[in-house]
Amino acid sequence: MMLWQPTQTALPVAGRPESFPVRRVYCVGRNYLDHIREMREGSERDNPFFFQKPTDAVVPDGSAIPYPPQTGDLHFEGELVVAIGAAGSDVSPQDAPGLVFGLAAGIDLTRRDRQRDCRDLAQPWEAGKSFDHSAPCGTILPVEQAASTLSGELRLTVNGQQRQHTSLGLMIWNVPEIISHLSRSYRLMPGDLIYTGTPAGVAAVRPGDRIRVEITGLPALTVTISEGDDHASQ
Repeated sequence: MMLWQPTQTALPVAGRPESFPVRRVYCVGRNYLDHIREMREGSERDNPFFFQKPTDAVVPDGSAIPYPPQTGDLHFEGELVVAIGAAGSDVSPQDAPGLVFGLAAGIDLTRRDRQRDCRDLAQPWEAGKSFDHSAPCGTILPVEQAASTLSGELRLTVNGQQRQHTSLGLMIWNVPEIISHLSRSYRLMPGDLIYTGTPAGVAAVRPGDRIRVEITGLPALTVTISEGDDHASQ
């Protein structure tokens, strides 16, 4: 029997021939006040908390994403993604920008019904968050070309209709603070992605829906939800 050889997940980098090999995928929970109120969870300035998705959950711009099994309530969450390009542990907010390689548009796809089940049973969120194709990510723009992004806006549309819109300045924890908090628990390394949280407006999508995320100064991310093997039974 031959050993299975994993395929390296990598994302394109704008203006460069090389790609960005993905090492780990971290996600921040509850980082916009309007989303906390929308979900009726958490306090307004709780310390940030993090969960992970598998590396091969990352899919690039233009992907067709099969509707996942074991859910009838697949939600989009448009997010700014930070790509890490240098190693660091216990980094201060002042030094955190030195770890950033680039920025991208992303979507945290969520099986909301499974997430609620996990919450009600006081179980980890993996069933709701960490499934195949659940971390679409756009082309990464090197940080030196993305100076205006962190003071810009995020918009998500479904089939051309706007569903989410926010200023990135409304994040409860900004990018340097997120990196600093995360680096206290994990040694960040080149290839890490950090999904920085979503604003209000999350909602369900169905097969055939086209999701597009636009963030000031960054390449847009567009994915389509396709039929999944188990969707007909939902």
